[in-house]
Amino acid sequence: MAKDKRKDLDLLLTVEWKDNSVVMIDQTKLPNKLVHIRCTHYRQVADAIKNLVVRGAPAIGVSAALGLALAAQNSEAKTLSDLMAELDTAFKELRATRPTAVNLFWALERVMRKAKNAKTLEQARKAVLLEAQKMWQEDVEANKEMGANGARLFQDGDVVLTHCNAGSLATVAYGTALGVIRAAKESGKRLSVIATETRPVMQGARLTAFELEHDGVDVSLIPDTAVGYMMARGAVKRVIVGADRVLRTGHVFNKIGTYQVAILANQHKVPFYVAAPISTFDFESSPADVVIEERSVDEVTKVGKKRVAPKGVRIFNPAFDMTPPQLITGIITERGIIKPPFEKNIKALLA
Repeated sequence: MAKDKRKDLDLLLTVEWKDNSVVMIDQTKLPNKLVHIRCTHYRQVADAIKNLVVRGAPAIGVSAALGLALAAQNSEAKTLSDLMAELDTAFKELRATRPTAVNLFWALERVMRKAKNAKTLEQARKAVLLEAQKMWQEDVEANKEMGANGARLFQDGDVVLTHCNAGSLATVAYGTALGVIRAAKESGKRLSVIATETRPVMQGARLTAFELEHDGVDVSLIPDTAVGYMMARGAVKRVIVGADRVLRTGHVFNKIGTYQVAILANQHKVPFYVAAPISTFDFESSPADVVIEERSVDEVTKVGKKRVAPKGVRIFNPAFDMTPPQLITGIITERGIIKPPFEKNIKALLA
């Protein structure tokens, strides 16, 4: 990666291409240890995505793209057609890792298009890596533009509630929802953040609280069930979350519990904002088309290694939910802020 492009990133760098491998923060070890892992095969990247070593829609997309770069680099193919066959296998395996985050599919398809346009074996190999590295840089730039756009929505002294983790750790660096908070802070506004713990995997407690503490942002942690209480007391001025998928209709798919936060914000007249790059938008699907990932029952029945639920109890563990557009005040992107009516204004912004 071009080092001059990241001199100002005194941030957690979630994933990068380094010494012909993919290096990423192991987010399963946070907040107790800041550990990096090195992937030298695309299947290691696939496992990292499946097991939440790396998570967050933008970070998943870039990681998958770099996984394809590993597949191209490691290939012993002697012809372009043989390389494309190997890339297609890697593409399918990486694509199957998680079904809801649309950045994953967008990133893989974008890299494959570059490979398919190549005329020679070496052109294809180089094109895959260059496109993945380009996406890496674009992610940081988009997050900073999104942050600048969203920062003007926040006032000095605001207390902002966020759910899950949509910060540096969910992207290459800087973040989406937390990137907006970071940009507001950089502009001189004093913001305080309330982070929900975000059961069952505790991304708010483990990741958001860790990240904001790391970056010197004032943060408090609350149980997911305390959101209504805090809003009823007038303790929350605005809400901002990230997204794993935004439909052309303005429906937003994000970490499970986001819908409940949006309902409570609506009830208490607290503005509810979503921060998402254009790569997270899905212009083809309808709400019923989106597959909601169902994760392991162990995430619910255990805290760490300790079982806290009786054996045999039925478990539902959806990883995401859908927030309807009527509960959303605005969607912050790198191209501007989208206000209702969303279907009309999303189309106009992207025309």
